[in-house]
Amino acid sequence: MNTNILAGIIMCLLLVLPAAASDYTLGVFGNANEDETINMQDVTYTELIILEYRDRTELADSKYDNRINMQDVTQIELIILGREKELTILDSEGESKTISMPVNEILTLNSDCTEAIRAIQAKDLIVGIESATAMQTTFYPEISALPSVGRGSGPDLELVMEIDPDILIAYAPGIYNPGHDGLEDKLEPAVTVLRLNFYKPETVAEDLMKLGYLLGEVENARNYVEWRDEYVNEIEDVVSEISEDDKPKVFIDYGSQGGSTNRMTAAAGTGLHQMCVQAGGINIAADLPAGLAPGYPYAELEWILDQAPTVVIGQASGYNSRDGGYETDDDSDLEAYYDEIIGLPGFDEIPAVVNKRTYIMQGVVSGGLTDVVGLAYYAEWFHPNRFENMDAEAIHQEYIDEFCGIDFDVAEHGVFVYSQPEES
Repeated sequence: MNTNILAGIIMCLLLVLPAAASDYTLGVFGNANEDETINMQDVTYTELIILEYRDRTELADSKYDNRINMQDVTQIELIILGREKELTILDSEGESKTISMPVNEILTLNSDCTEAIRAIQAKDLIVGIESATAMQTTFYPEISALPSVGRGSGPDLELVMEIDPDILIAYAPGIYNPGHDGLEDKLEPAVTVLRLNFYKPETVAEDLMKLGYLLGEVENARNYVEWRDEYVNEIEDVVSEISEDDKPKVFIDYGSQGGSTNRMTAAAGTGLHQMCVQAGGINIAADLPAGLAPGYPYAELEWILDQAPTVVIGQASGYNSRDGGYETDDDSDLEAYYDEIIGLPGFDEIPAVVNKRTYIMQGVVSGGLTDVVGLAYYAEWFHPNRFENMDAEAIHQEYIDEFCGIDFDVAEHGVFVYSQPEES
């Protein structure tokens, strides 16, 4: 080919490749230009790598064979068409995992992933669940009736093998989540184990898009991400204009440590810390050293009093689990938790209690796909004057109507947040 013609072609290809501007890089091999999606720009980018007009990127190796050639171009085209035989993604541990396609049967040990699968209209692929999901008959009227393999933290592996799914999706290993010795080492290669979290605000969108590519529901995944981003961006735009001096000092409470007065909290690296910062708050426990679980230290009562938090949020889930959520209309447990917090020794003198800025949030709206609801509540609580038009309950109802496929009125049923009742 004439070198002038080749140069012209190369220049045209370069012009159609804008720099990636997304907040994350979609961790799917085939995303050669490292943006948030896989499209024909990735085909072009890979061709430019082959021609040595672009530097090699890790994700350009779509065949995951440590070579970049025209087979990778073909693989990307197949991914775009949804006809690939295998798909390699980076999981929530940052490890690459190759999955045989298509995926037809999924067992979930991750309740956030179960919710995500339903949100992208792929619930019929779920063939097995863990016990926490099985108990949520209101929120999961159909899925809760599927076979359960027991606790997500310690499933019955014989039942897993009997169900024999194409893949099993679990949280990344942690103190409450089984490690590789409890899943991969005992199940693979018979059952492929994939680790996807879905609970950290900074990775929810990417996790969902990975799932969309894995299950052939890219557009449905993108619909949710765009819906979520609309509210997240609105909140972040407002918060970006708030000075540090105008941000409240927040303490996130998880309850006591046995009979101790120490209170479990959330530090930097946790989803709740990220949500606090994102909504324009200052997490006073951000830098506390780790406790029983990484990211969840214990704070001494005197230390909390010395910090004089202006907002306290009791987290009604997790290690010190409380009732609430979709399965009950009784808020007495959240009320009791509220009374416990404001009744702690010395708390009657901290600004959060004096100014009636103590709140309880149920875990179903503070993580996973509904974390945007929790974020909206945080924004309303932290900066009521700046977010007077924000309606977290309405956002919650939108989520139910658009992505859950159930008939549920969050204004009439369920228990999601609690604060001091308004005086009549």
